[in-house]
Amino acid sequence: MLNDTLHRVTERIIERSAETRADYLAQVEAARRQGPHRSELSCGNLAHGFAAHDAKGKKALAGGERPNIAIVSAYNDMLSAHQPLGDYPPLLKAAAWKAGGFAQFAGGVPAMCDGVTQGQPGMDLSLFSRDVIAMATAVALSHNMFDSALCLGVCDKIVPGLVIGALAFGHLPVIFVPAGPMTSGMTNAAKAQARQLYAQGKIGREELLQAESKSYHSPGTCTFYGTANSNQLLMEFMGLQLPGTSFVNPHTRLRGALTRAAAERAVAISGLSDDYMPMARVFDEKALVNGIVGLLASGGSTNHTIHLVAMGAAAGIQINWDDMSDLSDVTPLVARVYPNGQADVNHFEAAGGIPFMIRELLAAGLLHEDVHTIAGEGLSNYTQEAVLGDPDENGLDTVRWQPGRDASMDVDVLRPAASAFAPTGGLRLMQGNLGRAMTKTSAVDPSRHVIEAPVRVFNSQHAVVDAFKAGELDRDVIVVVLYQGPRANGMPELHKLLPPLGVLQDRGFRVALVTDGRMSGASGKVPSAIQVCPEALTGGPLAKLRDGDIVTLDATRGVLEAHVDSETLAAREPALVCDSSHEIGMGRELFAAMRRIATNPEAGGNALPIDRSVVRNGVTADV
Repeated sequence: MLNDTLHRVTERIIERSAETRADYLAQVEAARRQGPHRSELSCGNLAHGFAAHDAKGKKALAGGERPNIAIVSAYNDMLSAHQPLGDYPPLLKAAAWKAGGFAQFAGGVPAMCDGVTQGQPGMDLSLFSRDVIAMATAVALSHNMFDSALCLGVCDKIVPGLVIGALAFGHLPVIFVPAGPMTSGMTNAAKAQARQLYAQGKIGREELLQAESKSYHSPGTCTFYGTANSNQLLMEFMGLQLPGTSFVNPHTRLRGALTRAAAERAVAISGLSDDYMPMARVFDEKALVNGIVGLLASGGSTNHTIHLVAMGAAAGIQINWDDMSDLSDVTPLVARVYPNGQADVNHFEAAGGIPFMIRELLAAGLLHEDVHTIAGEGLSNYTQEAVLGDPDENGLDTVRWQPGRDASMDVDVLRPAASAFAPTGGLRLMQGNLGRAMTKTSAVDPSRHVIEAPVRVFNSQHAVVDAFKAGELDRDVIVVVLYQGPRANGMPELHKLLPPLGVLQDRGFRVALVTDGRMSGASGKVPSAIQVCPEALTGGPLAKLRDGDIVTLDATRGVLEAHVDSETLAAREPALVCDSSHEIGMGRELFAAMRRIATNPEAGGNALPIDRSVVRNGVTADV
């Protein structure tokens, strides 16, 4: 039976979203047509669309029998997770042709790496890169040459951006195609220890670089469970990737077979087939709730408390942090993957991975089974694991699916729902007289779920590091970092704070972080109230805190409260001013307009406001 809270939250999302979802579906219906989409193009348009192809390709695209599959890729060879995608287009094109279709590389989207830009000026572009990716995806698909799409991407803002952009073409079937994680290197615990030693000046840059290079050592995603790997899990929980695709290492036989299978499936579910499965049908309210549950049960990235809201809005679905918090109250934490434990995603996969998780959560009534997916009807398709099948007539590896494990292979990494690591999910809504915020509790020791201490207020993460080095924070302290929201500086992640705050905590001090900025999937052992709304720049009360004010961060009750009476707090002027140096340099001047219009984090930090009211023209939505 379906869990009562899951049912109640889903129903209120459906009710809240009724008008905006109807507007979106009407837009999708207006774009849908029978037959190849390119048949709407004039002869001159179409000739431009296949001019570069050989005679066989021109004939295929001029006719109406073969569906044309768009390839939209985030490939670059600087980003380890996306470097393997460079080999994909020829594989996808050959597989699509063999399956009775055609494939064209429709366009590329940018893919920046937060690991490279962390603590650097370029990080100020990170959140808004999601919206740029969405727009680039739309540009790639705007030629109207296509009957399905394959979106190639893995990391932080890239997958949410591809989802948002593809949802603007919700009449097309869309399949997401990842590259997989790198093999395991230095343990995440050893890497974290090296960072803390460096923060204390006990090792130098050369030793730190050696440690980092042993951790990030080959093609593929970073192996800790951050936003990139949370993306992959979400795509399976929401039925947008082939089952068992997420955590297969790059350049393996199974990885190649899965890549070809994605192209074959894109042909099979195109608008020219009997199994037409448009993205708008897959990405609905139930799928989105399934994604939230998957995030919570796995202790996933706090970034998705922003991205899932933005993705939902792109499909006319309105979710908020109350929905996530209520679901967290009934979702057991069944996985421990770093930073929520010591294992990495390769260990998680070996223990049973996503198929085991989905089977357990379905049995507990915590997922919607009755959903559409790109793999077929029902989420139970995703309790299957992918294995190599017999070679085809050309000697190429194929993939087949078999039931996933019915027991965890390592209960220190993955557990049944009935004996979970914790009875609730890893995220909690915080609220009080400082606003609303999110906290990630899954990696924090329960003895530190409640912190009450004097604050020290800063307006940049660099100022915090300087104060740490000067010995000014060697005490119980709640560090408050202002002006880190979307409108202030684009909301960069604040990972430079993790090593020094971790050192203070290890010294025995009661330490916490409160900020209107982000921490993301690497949020670790230091209790943090992040993404505080409203942000300081827009009048949020966080800006009125003074050094020495007592603040309570209580993750057990969901309380974020300053011990300052309301009249005093309201009468104060902001404690510090916003540092304007972020407005120029490293391309940041190009994003000024996005900073001005960005929504708050609970509304998705969205710089792409969407108004679909213009489609209320009587079109019947039936997808």
